[in-house]
Amino acid sequence: MKIGDKVRVMKAPDSLPPDNKQLSTLFRGCIGKTFPIVKIDDGLVELHVGEVFGKPAEFHQIWLEPAQVKLIEA
Repeated sequence: MKIGDKVRVMKAPDSLPPDNKQLSTLFRGCIGKTFPIVKIDDGLVELHVGEVFGKPAEFHQIWLEPAQVKLIEA
């Protein structure tokens, strides 16, 4: 995977704090949706996901491990 590739979010991180409802809503709202990779750092992919919540794409970012996304378009 590289910057610009489109990936589908397949699952949220297992390490999400159970008491942080806002963070949980952010990640779970992205499951099944497709985003371009914006950055890759230390083995994680950065996705800008604000559009899912009616905001500009860069308003919300998430970082996921490559195993949590599926390559859709290289």
